[in-house]
Amino acid sequence: MASTALPSTHFDLTTAKELHVNLPIAELIECAVRGGEGVLASNGALVTRTGKYTGRTPKDKAVVREPNSENHIWWENNREFDPIHFASLKRKVAEFLHDKRLYVVDTFGGADPRYRIRARFIVQRAWHAAFIKTLLIRPTRDELEDFEPDWTIVDVCDLKADPAQDGTVGEAFIVLNFAEKLVLIGGTEYAGEMKKSVFTILNYLLPMEGVLSMHCSANIGSRGDTALFFGLSGTGKTTLSADPERRLIGDDEHGWSEEGIFNFEGGCYAKCIRLSKEYEPQIWNAIRFGSVLENVILDNDRHPDYDDGTITENTRCSYPVEFIDGAVIPSVGGHPRNICFLTADAFGVLPPISRLTPHQAMEQFLLGYTAKVAGTEAGVKEPSATFSTCFGAPFLPLRPKVYADMLGKKIAQHGATVWLVNTGWTGGPYGVGQRMNIHHTRSMVKAALNGELEQVPYVSDPVFGLSIPQECPNVPVEVLNPRDTWADKAAYDAKARELKAMFDAQLEKISR
Repeated sequence: MASTALPSTHFDLTTAKELHVNLPIAELIECAVRGGEGVLASNGALVTRTGKYTGRTPKDKAVVREPNSENHIWWENNREFDPIHFASLKRKVAEFLHDKRLYVVDTFGGADPRYRIRARFIVQRAWHAAFIKTLLIRPTRDELEDFEPDWTIVDVCDLKADPAQDGTVGEAFIVLNFAEKLVLIGGTEYAGEMKKSVFTILNYLLPMEGVLSMHCSANIGSRGDTALFFGLSGTGKTTLSADPERRLIGDDEHGWSEEGIFNFEGGCYAKCIRLSKEYEPQIWNAIRFGSVLENVILDNDRHPDYDDGTITENTRCSYPVEFIDGAVIPSVGGHPRNICFLTADAFGVLPPISRLTPHQAMEQFLLGYTAKVAGTEAGVKEPSATFSTCFGAPFLPLRPKVYADMLGKKIAQHGATVWLVNTGWTGGPYGVGQRMNIHHTRSMVKAALNGELEQVPYVSDPVFGLSIPQECPNVPVEVLNPRDTWADKAAYDAKARELKAMFDAQLEKISR
């Protein structure tokens, strides 16, 4: 039954056919199944489809150019949107909402009450409401009583834009207006656009309050030692931070304040392609009733087939962070002792783990080198080398130097050790070599976080100048130096020099 509560928003919702406000997750799942939006898998998860778009569409994201924010925005990275077009698009959205079944979900972005925002979502799909309810922080019943949103995010996935009339690139649109504190999303059913819009908002607001916003996962050890894992989608942020021997703070987005680390979200958004109970038991066990699977194929008995990438390689699952055993609630931790930069090196020339100097750490942070993994963005069919500064360029409204300067100061202030971890290829480039063994990667990360790599001998890589450990518990020695894994050493040398030249060119470009 529709709720009688009519929240204050940018839009008049009294004309909605039905208005469901802050329904419990079980009821949202029931609505989704009853409405034909999804089915239940044998493990209880809601299984849905995202339609034409199975990943984010960065080209369709834009920021309204307005006086209060325009001097802060990194316009070389953010497509500007005309205020007149935004006003017209907003009217179109308002007309579209008329006589529709709508779902309203009130959430918090930020586990630290001092820095959180109140975000209200208005969506068409019950499964979209369930998705965002699993992923952001869920207010208590008392907090919902007087909830007044700071920001409103409207997702009208069935409304397609007309580029000629609306000023968009295509039919899909994700437009942020910092003056109105409003985000309009349409033309795409990919739910990840909603969560990344909140991330973009926090990436704008928090640095101005002295808080570093980061595209990283975080966990904490038994000694109270916090670790961060930076990386783009598909590099292992969720997998490596979900460690049975450490407690999860969060898997994707965090802030670093004067008090320590805090999660932006209340859930996790894990890639599911080739998910296995053996390698990722915590994620496997988290996929149950109350979680949402996207684009995962079911067999005849409704068992998820995580190896089937027929629809996309970017199969996903969202679930509340408390579905991970031992997760830290509230999702906060102390200042990090170790920071891992994760890269899926498609060239196969970077070491599986190396220790960075402060200068190298800043270079790698600004480079944000990895491979775009198939399916993460629309049109990406196989891994290819890419640079995404600060490991999250699509979500950065401010210039990279803002984030890099803050990170450098915090690393120096708190004495964190920074590691570069290659979760990509070894023994050759993509298509020739093989993906890093996850058991080896886990062992190397564990040794780094436990201090077991502090006393081992290191050798300096002649091309990149990286410090490579010469031994590591539970890892074969021959795995540690990438050159040793290539049958053709000359081919390795050539490929390493090729990647180093790309690094140098990118750093020169960023510094201009």
